[in-house]
Amino acid sequence: MKPGPIIAMIALVFLGMWLVLQPALARSESDLTVSVGAIEIMLMRTESNGTLQYEVIGPANLRSDDLLDPIQLDSFISEQVAQWNERPAIERHLLGFFNITSWGTFGWVMIGLVGQTAFFGRMFVQWIISEKSKVSTVPEIFWWFSFIGGLCLFTYFVWRVDIVGVMGQSTGIVIYARNLKLIHKEKKRCSCDLQDHSEPASV
Repeated sequence: MKPGPIIAMIALVFLGMWLVLQPALARSESDLTVSVGAIEIMLMRTESNGTLQYEVIGPANLRSDDLLDPIQLDSFISEQVAQWNERPAIERHLLGFFNITSWGTFGWVMIGLVGQTAFFGRMFVQWIISEKSKVSTVPEIFWWFSFIGGLCLFTYFVWRVDIVGVMGQSTGIVIYARNLKLIHKEKKRCSCDLQDHSEPASV
């Protein structure tokens, strides 16, 4: 076995771990989290002149360098609760169902859904082709669906900061790509062999 795929697999695993580590470290800076509907507000507590103060460090749209005292924090949280409750009930339920804080992030969920659909599609197509041929067969499109699904799910898991999903998909992507390359090489080899056989013998 060539070392290239193994090196690529290890590199992709480390890339995924690094991408997940960045937001994970940012979250670890928070020492207090307040949930408002589907939104998690991360706070950092500090003490100045014997007075407890809070800094909002997440999510990004609420982040501020201004320090809040307990009364201001209570007012801030009450405002966020009021804004959440102003949303239509169906919207609040859907945001909670998809585990997102706004419709602006729904695109990431769609990437995950496309990836999962591709993963289902690969098995469905493989099953149908095998049933038709009456022999267990792995067609080329199986590997294309796997590769596309793996890329989409890798991206989705990075956004979700899910190290288990990232590690699972990072190794798979290299395997799928390698199989596609081997299939391409085999097709090229067969094409060259056909051309050699079709050429008239020299007299």
